[in-house]
Amino acid sequence: MTLRYVGIRVTDLDRSLTFYREGLDLIETARGAMNHGGRFVQLEDPESRQALELNWYPPGNPHATPFVPGEGLDHLGVEVTDFWAVWDRLLRRGAQVAIAPWIEVGRPRSYLIGFVTDPDGHWIEVQGPLPALPG
Repeated sequence: MTLRYVGIRVTDLDRSLTFYREGLDLIETARGAMNHGGRFVQLEDPESRQALELNWYPPGNPHATPFVPGEGLDHLGVEVTDFWAVWDRLLRRGAQVAIAPWIEVGRPRSYLIGFVTDPDGHWIEVQGPLPALPG
């Protein structure tokens, strides 16, 4: 078995596409219409090759159920090399702070970690190495 991607439901496909491309540097690998009336865009991380599919369903579609952020999906997790650069970039693109950054000690190393929400309220965990101390 191979896990190919994670799909999330979004309320505005273009807004979410911009957020994930510009906020997390994901690249678009495919897009199209679904046979039941929705549309999708497949994104991929160029380094890890992990994929995220954004799914949008028009009003009246049987899959366009009331949207409840986080229902069934806890969070997406990304590991970055420059925590503060990515954190600030996500906030500039409309992310909201869900849990402010803190230093996680141990497990097996110490690192910075924090949570933001995307435009639809999906949680994103951002973690990265502690910055070097000056001088």
